[in-house]
Amino acid sequence: MDHYTPESFTLTQSIGFAINKARNMLVAELDAALKDLGITTQQMGILMSMRYGESRTPFELSKLLSIDTGLMTRMLDKLEVKGLLDRSRSTEDRRVVNLTLTKEGKKIAEELPHIVPHVLNKRLKGFSKSEFTELRRLLNKFVDA
Repeated sequence: MDHYTPESFTLTQSIGFAINKARNMLVAELDAALKDLGITTQQMGILMSMRYGESRTPFELSKLLSIDTGLMTRMLDKLEVKGLLDRSRSTEDRRVVNLTLTKEGKKIAEELPHIVPHVLNKRLKGFSKSEFTELRRLLNKFVDA
């Protein structure tokens, strides 16, 4: 079933427009909340992924966060210059770069769960528990399609 046709499609009524607008608003609010830590929302994703062991290499991070490898390299460069992560070549396969959080990187990553939920909860304050669950389910369905 097609939900859009050339005749019925309008930019501001499209799902893509709403998702993009929601993303932009959320990124702006998160960037403001993270300003004192000296990181951006995208950098937050890297630090949290590493903190929870979800990713250990640039390739894994690129895949998890849906960021192209070129941008990922530039972001990792910035985090390395800030002293938040270290890169090292794998001893088993020199093509593989392993990433580890520095002491300062771990410190910032540990602060994130105390900051980010406040921003998210502010956006979600008008949602019931079941609406929140359904929104998360629908977004995951959309992403997995």
